Amino acid sequence: MHGVSEIVAGVLILIGSFFVFVAAIGILRMPDVYVRMHAATKAGTLGSGLLLLAVAVQADELDVVLRAVAAVLFLIATTPVAAHLLGRASYISGVPLWRGTKLDELQGKYDRDTRALAGRLPDDAPHEPGRRS
Repeated sequence: MHGVSEIVAGVLILIGSFFVFVAAIGILRMPDVYVRMHAATKAGTLGSGLLLLAVAVQADELDVVLRAVAAVLFLIATTPVAAHLLGRASYISGVPLWRGTKLDELQGKYDRDTRALAGRLPDDAPHEPGRRS
């Protein structure tokens, strides 16, 4: 049975390494920060998660398995939030989109001064009675 876990761990390492490699190539080759971030968060998270699962499969100790699984869950929970915050910060600071970008859904709908979407009240604005924000 010990040989099966080594084979499974080896396959997970190979697949995880491939996705980490794809993420690294994406970071180097993609045209703008938004697409690079997409490559890093999707492929990088999958690759790192598979590598951590390989550690969990190969580990003989329960605490190592629990830590590896906890790290995978942490990656899955935090990476989308981090990507959203980085994307928003990039957009607010005026990082340009790639010239081949076909659609900017926030163009004309985002106020860079108040950092609010059009049609929404800023947090410090007085709310009118009966109006929802």
